[in-house]
Order: sequence, then structure tokens, then C-alpha cells
Amino acid sequence: MNNIEFNELLKELKKSNTKKSLLLHSCCGPCSSSVLEKLLPYFDITIFYYNPNITPHDEFLKRVKYQEKIISCISKDIKIVVIDESHDVYLQAVKDYTNLGEGSMRCYKCYEFRLKLAAIYASNNHFDYYSSVMSVSPYKNSDWINELGNKYALDTPFLYSNFKKENGYQRSIELSKKFDLYRQDYCGCEFSKKEHETRICSKQTLS
Repeated sequence: MNNIEFNELLKELKKSNTKKSLLLHSCCGPCSSSVLEKLLPYFDITIFYYNPNITPHDEFLKRVKYQEKIISCISKDIKIVVIDESHDVYLQAVKDYTNLGEGSMRCYKCYEFRLKLAAIYASNNHFDYYSSVMSVSPYKNSDWINELGNKYALDTPFLYSNFKKENGYQRSIELSKKFDLYRQDYCGCEFSKKEHETRICSKQTLS
């Protein structure tokens, strides 16, 4: 599926006046905000919050809180499944790539194990589609997300994901401000946090 086919599917669902079930992996509340707004008219949505990459655990719990907040702000019909798994799962997945920077194979592997579990959950629970909000971020590689989503799709097809299109990212910023959502300044792992802190220090040194 590509973006044209994705929009055609939405048109067909609107005409049929029926909603399909969608398991939507989410990395955080702010990123999910504009995606939920866009997809809610067409799908019965269950958020799949599975992000053992996030550390420390207090940060994970804080992001869960704001994921729940945006759901309550947008629609009481959106359900959520939270999988609170050890950070060691993430470290094992990226162990050969920890020396690489943001946007590298380290991130690819991080997408991979989360989408794989989402695919299994969607299949086991008989969803019509599964997808992820991650592609709304300009820092996330939507080609990789779609490649992996399709790779691990079992009997549940992967719904094309490039939610940064049509001002999706800008809309997520607007909704985050509207609903006073916590917008984190690093992706989630200790490596992205360190890279962010290094960039801040470099800017302060230059100024």
C-alpha cells in the first residue's frame, strides 16, 4: 500500500459507513494525537503502547500518562493496551548498534521488535489492520516503518503509515499545545538522550 491507496481506502470506508478495527502502535501521546484525529472517523482504534526502549522507567510511566490523556481528550471510544516490559528487551535488540547515531540501524532494530510484537498481538486478537504512529515524526524513517510493518504482517495487514504527510506533524504540535501534553525532548532510549544533551551542550558552547 502507498499513500494514494491509503487515501482510497479511507474513501471506501467512508462510503461503506463501516469501521474496521485497527491496532495502532504508539510511541507517545503527542505523536499519536494527529494520527488519532485523522483515523478515528474510519477505524475502531486500540492503542498498543509497547515501548521498552524508553528509559528511565519513570519516563515510561510519564509518557503512558500523557498517552492516556490525549485519548481521553479525543474520544472515550479509543482503547489502550499498555505492555510494560523490561528495558533489557530493547538493549538486546540493539546490542550490536549502540555505537551508531540517531537514524541509523540502531533505530531500525528498535522499530523492528516493537512492530513485530504489534503484528503478533493484532493477529492473535483478530484486528482488521495494524499500524504505527511513529511515521508522524520527521525524525522517523517511514520507509523502514512500512517495510517492517509489511514484513511482520501475519493475517493482519499493515495499514500504510506516513502520517507526517498533509501537515500531520504540525498538527500534532498544535494538539499538544491545545491539550497541554508533555512533549519529550529525546526519543526514549539512553542513546538518544545522550545525543540530545550533546547537541544542547554544543549549541551553548558556540553561543
